[in-house]
Amino acid sequence: MSARTDPPPPPDAAAETFAATAGPEAAGQRADRFLADAIGSLSRSRVKALIAEGRATRDGGPLASASEPVRAGSRYALSVPPPVSALPLPQDIPLVLLHEDADLIVLDKPAGLVVHPAPGNQDGTLVNALLAHAGEDLPGIGGEKRPGIVHRLDKDTSGVMVVAKTERAHRALSLAFAERDLDREYLALAWGLPEPPRGTVEAPIGRHPADRKRMAVLSGPDAERRGKPALTRYATERAWGAACALLRCRLQTGRTHQIRVHLAHIGHPLVGDPVYLRRTPAAARSLPGPERDALLAFPRQALHAATLGFRHPVTGKALHFSAPPPADLAALLALLDGNAE
Repeated sequence: MSARTDPPPPPDAAAETFAATAGPEAAGQRADRFLADAIGSLSRSRVKALIAEGRATRDGGPLASASEPVRAGSRYALSVPPPVSALPLPQDIPLVLLHEDADLIVLDKPAGLVVHPAPGNQDGTLVNALLAHAGEDLPGIGGEKRPGIVHRLDKDTSGVMVVAKTERAHRALSLAFAERDLDREYLALAWGLPEPPRGTVEAPIGRHPADRKRMAVLSGPDAERRGKPALTRYATERAWGAACALLRCRLQTGRTHQIRVHLAHIGHPLVGDPVYLRRTPAAARSLPGPERDALLAFPRQALHAATLGFRHPVTGKALHFSAPPPADLAALLALLDGNAE
């Protein structure tokens, strides 16, 4: 009984064909790796998927497998269909853009905006807004006409974000974030005054053992196995007595809720944090009534991604962007400063 071979997909007039002849140095490589390297703008996983769809040839005949060893002197071709529309729908949501070019967008995300559609937030997200803004200018990532989310900020965290518009930019920026080859600084308004005023918090973070919606610093002999290493550096920018302090935080790792978890762990949770601020802090008692009430009523975690620096994924040029604290956090700081005077 012979194995069934599915016919190749019908020709697509809108598809783009990439072709390359294998040199002696490529002999023995996997075909998907060779094609991904030769094309340069597609990930290996995307090339592998297209080969599985029957869109690749070797010397004019079907390429049987992504793992097939490359033959020196053979000509390989890959037909790449145009990207399909992503599932999220474009929505006209105002954005504050700090920079845009053919490869990426840098923006100042407002607090309250969810980054990516998810259960409970299927629309009204940053992705919906970017689809409306970029429209047909998105070449596509992973075969879908969508922006490439390289990193995320929590819904109620504001500040600078970068988003890839092309697959090449997405791969390069994702690698930069994974290897921490960038500069990120956050402003965090925390309860109390950390001692020392400048320090490092190094403690593994994982899911809270009793509340899976929260993260926690893990302890015990198997903490590193159950969680992931996490390191946060902080420096006190200014303080208001022993009541609260504005900290500049830098991440050496990028764990979920890392700054929020680490600062709560050392006894200085963020003002307004609905998850990690479990009770009214004792430090609040040292503030006058209006300032104390304003801090206790602040409706979100007082965290702002103030700066982001990285190398452009295509040109290699060093880029650096910053955004001032949003109006609600700026007003809170002004209220504290007014009392200090």
